[in-house]
Amino acid sequence: MPIEVSLVILFGFLILFLVMGMPIAFATGASGMIGLLIIWGPSNTFLVAARALQNMNSYTLVALAPFILMGMVLERSGIGRELFDAVYQWAGSFKGSLAVTTVIVCAIMAAMTGVGLIALPAMLKQNYNKHLALGACCAGGSLGVLIPPSVIFIIYGACTNTSIGKLFMGGFATGGLLALIYIIYIVIRSYLDPAFAPPLHKDDQLPFAEKVRLLKGIIAPIVIVVVVLGAIFGGFCTPTEAAGVGAAASLLFAASRPNFTWAMFKGIMLDTVKVTCMVMWIIFGSSFFVAVFAGAGGSALVENLLLTGVGNRYVILAIIMVILFILGAFMDTIAIVLLCAPIFTSVITALKFDPVWFGILFNVNLQIAYISPPFGYSLFYLKGVSPPGITTADIYGSVVPFIGLQILCLYLIIQWPVLATWLANMMIK
Repeated sequence: MPIEVSLVILFGFLILFLVMGMPIAFATGASGMIGLLIIWGPSNTFLVAARALQNMNSYTLVALAPFILMGMVLERSGIGRELFDAVYQWAGSFKGSLAVTTVIVCAIMAAMTGVGLIALPAMLKQNYNKHLALGACCAGGSLGVLIPPSVIFIIYGACTNTSIGKLFMGGFATGGLLALIYIIYIVIRSYLDPAFAPPLHKDDQLPFAEKVRLLKGIIAPIVIVVVVLGAIFGGFCTPTEAAGVGAAASLLFAASRPNFTWAMFKGIMLDTVKVTCMVMWIIFGSSFFVAVFAGAGGSALVENLLLTGVGNRYVILAIIMVILFILGAFMDTIAIVLLCAPIFTSVITALKFDPVWFGILFNVNLQIAYISPPFGYSLFYLKGVSPPGITTADIYGSVVPFIGLQILCLYLIIQWPVLATWLANMMIK
């Protein structure tokens, strides 16, 4: 069967299933199975089990569950709330401080998705412009794509054979750069319009002694970050081992708190299993689809089109970035990694680009995808926690400036790769 016909069959069924509302895990798996039956026949259905077994035996993917557990513990135990209160009180005297606090807490607590529940009501109560409040929560919450422990980096590294430790370090540097860009924008915008993001009311400011007491709320998250990243950076642990250390540390901190109960622990473990299983099903379905796509000659076709159809390697890079940007507005990020990363990485390697640098570029694009209308994950999450009166149109409009800032960050690390790779290149291992 001609390659072109095979690809039309594969992507035709994939698009059909997605339009029907089928979950991405089953849409990719089902379209891959149909493509396999049409292209090679039922005698090759054993490839489904073989592909699933390959993923289940991946040592790298073992890190998923501990990192997800760590995020659940930090969110449910109240550690995140204490960190937010401490940073908020110490940064509350200037315009835009609440939005800046949101970005800082999101950067520190990259594994935690619940910051919007805390920050958004506080900003709206403080009479912040609703678009700034929504945009800061949405963009700040998506920093977890770049800042370790990033589940996306783990999956990317597993399917491209790129060092996850170097990706983590590069993501940490790039996430810090992006957070700094957000903060500069918020501060400038707030001072240009005094009513845009007013400072903390005097009545809401605590005495100095109380502010000092709140500083204990930053101890747990800082220790966990230092332990996890320090172990990886120093070469003492692999990212998979560091995941276990981070999960254990977060559980110890949570268990020392008076509000930590057996019921909370059971809920955390159950939710960890649910999220891990959801991610693994997406990996199973998407990786099987990719296997059929590659077996039908799709990977070679795409590589040839990019490598022979365009002369300048930076033009090829720009085309890849545009493709990822478009896909990110409509597809799940994990599926994008599994579908595109192996193909594009082989192209980038042929063009003599740094694979770690490209991995960071790839994931900056996925971070943009998290807040890109119409189907960005963070948009729907924020709508779910927003008070009445906040419309979907408000949320869509709020992210436009932050998407522009993300594109600016993408340009900066393309123009000066060292911004993304300096920390990764310093790693012992």
